[in-house]
Amino acid sequence: MKLFANRLFHPEAATRWTDAALLLLRLWLGLTMLFNHGLDKLINFGGKSSKFPNLFGMGGSMSLALAVFAEVFCAAILAAGLMTRFAALNLAITMLVAYAVAHKMALSGPGSGELAFIYLAGYLALLIAGPGRYSADAWLFSRSPRSTG
Repeated sequence: MKLFANRLFHPEAATRWTDAALLLLRLWLGLTMLFNHGLDKLINFGGKSSKFPNLFGMGGSMSLALAVFAEVFCAAILAAGLMTRFAALNLAITMLVAYAVAHKMALSGPGSGELAFIYLAGYLALLIAGPGRYSADAWLFSRSPRSTG
């Protein structure tokens, strides 16, 4: 019983469980963003661009294009664990803007930005923690140098 308690409560550094949790978080956040938010914006870009908020004076089309870049491209590469910190940074910035500007930092009531706020937390966690062992980044960047002969 003590062995189980030690494993359950011991704050181990970077175990396979940690890597599995990072994989789960990347897949969960990346694919949910892609399929529940990004694809709709991409498919209906023409109709949405005139109604999309003009953030920072860029115009609705440019603001929407940046959101689509993050919510489609960055969400997909985040799920794959490719350029994870780049993708997480872009998604975190997008969610921060959505929460602060589009939702006026409201966490409840009409126009609540609660979902953007929760996504922001997940993306910041991935930005700090990185992709973990089960990622394209680990596969690409942890290889030993190839000999040139």
